[in-house]
Amino acid sequence: MPYDRAADIVRLAIRLQGSWGGLTLDDIQREFEVSRRTAERLRDAVEDVFGPLETVETGEARRHCRLRTPTLRHLVSLSAEELAELTAAADALDRAGLDERAAMLRRLGDKLRAVLEAEARSGIEPDVQALTEAEGLAMRPGPRPRLDDGLLALLREAITVRHVVAFDYAPRARRRVEPYGLIYGNRAFLIGPADGETHLRLWRLARMSAAELTGDAFERDPAFDLDRFSRRSFGTFQEEPVAVVLRFAAGVAEDVAEFVFHPDQTVEPHDDGSTTVRFTAGGVEEMCWHLVTWGTAVTVERPARLRRRLHEMCATLAAHHGAAS
Repeated sequence: MPYDRAADIVRLAIRLQGSWGGLTLDDIQREFEVSRRTAERLRDAVEDVFGPLETVETGEARRHCRLRTPTLRHLVSLSAEELAELTAAADALDRAGLDERAAMLRRLGDKLRAVLEAEARSGIEPDVQALTEAEGLAMRPGPRPRLDDGLLALLREAITVRHVVAFDYAPRARRRVEPYGLIYGNRAFLIGPADGETHLRLWRLARMSAAELTGDAFERDPAFDLDRFSRRSFGTFQEEPVAVVLRFAAGVAEDVAEFVFHPDQTVEPHDDGSTTVRFTAGGVEEMCWHLVTWGTAVTVERPARLRRRLHEMCATLAAHHGAAS
């Protein structure tokens, strides 16, 4: 039976052509929220319309497919909302102090505009401007690091070619680090072992200066997984994970339901309106900084170490501001 959802066929064709590593049937099922049989029909329909799919060698048992055809360039269009979203994302990166990433998104926007036909560009540009002027970012207090010009580009190159990078790290001496990856939160960090060590450490980009590629190659631990590494922590603090249990009062139930404390959290609502949130992560200090913002609406049930540290932090703050009065 032919697959008759034309929009999905085109959307999948775009995804198959835009994916360097290809897509599996599992990927299609997940992204299009369809059964395996429907995913197969959808994939076959793309092949019927746009030509044969090629198999990408990934070393996995599952087949990864991608599409190579010039036909799609005439079917792909850009909307004002998509271009405005690029501008908003660049503005958000500017706020975070990640100027290089913001500039890269703006260059991408310029390139996308450049490939548009003049008539299409003149038709959507007023809408892009209107959307950009009508939507903004709420002011959020927080660090805005100043990074050396070219630092992100240099670190990305070092990660790609797997060369040791050297930099001055305030307030200490020069370090040599094997760059494994970058993570972004309230601050940006480089992940990697230093000076021949094997232990992975976090290096704050705002503290780096005079960075350079050394030309010395290294072998990255094949077991390293950036996503798994990031999930060990609350925020960006890396320490031994602990099982955390938080009980939130009924008055903040709606806020808790919309909040992500950790990607692997479980949320359990209770009959009295309160909510229990559970997750496992390191970073007790950063957890305390966040939990203070919930005031008396949250109770730390576990671990005792987190409860004690939150008590100490609040007692210190109360003593400081009490003395000031």
